[in-house]
Amino acid sequence: MSVIAEVIKSRISANSYDTARSLTDAQIAELINLATHAPSAFNLQNWTFLAVRSTEAKARLLPLAFGQQKVMDAAVTFIVCGTLNPHATLPAALKPTLDAGIIDQSIYDMWLGAAQGMYQENPQLQRDEAIRSGSLAAMTLMLAAKGQGLVSTPMIGFDQAAVAKEFGLADDQIPVMLITVGYPGAANWPQKPRKAVNDVLQFV
Repeated sequence: MSVIAEVIKSRISANSYDTARSLTDAQIAELINLATHAPSAFNLQNWTFLAVRSTEAKARLLPLAFGQQKVMDAAVTFIVCGTLNPHATLPAALKPTLDAGIIDQSIYDMWLGAAQGMYQENPQLQRDEAIRSGSLAAMTLMLAAKGQGLVSTPMIGFDQAAVAKEFGLADDQIPVMLITVGYPGAANWPQKPRKAVNDVLQFV
């Protein structure tokens, strides 16, 4: 089995963390470095991450996550955000791709125009794109964590508005999900069985 297949098939959603082990700044930064290799439309990269790891910050997050203890026990909980107004940030986000010669000026200009036309007057599409991009980054983050011998879990059980207020998120930042990450504790389940491929795949 390939390394990536093993990572995918052995990843679990963890509820038990080793509270005695922490992550360094460098480890946290590397997880986010890997997470930012997720795909996004036009290479928008319309995501941001808050790493909640101090005891004080965890205590602030805990009631907003409805008292889920893993927020306290995990080494870090990432608040994964998708960002709105992606057409406004695309010129700067896409410029390195142009400078590297991956795309030429005509494609750069075409993508900027297409993004402007798609998103500028369409707040629902902006929100949809923020959720998509944040979700892709979150999944990539969880696979990166597994690849480094860590466990993680995605959390949708939290008060989005309260988290945004408590942690000073900007108006254009949507908290898509929380991702707890740390070293495994002793009480985690194995990966739960999945539906059969025949139940979810249709050839046309």
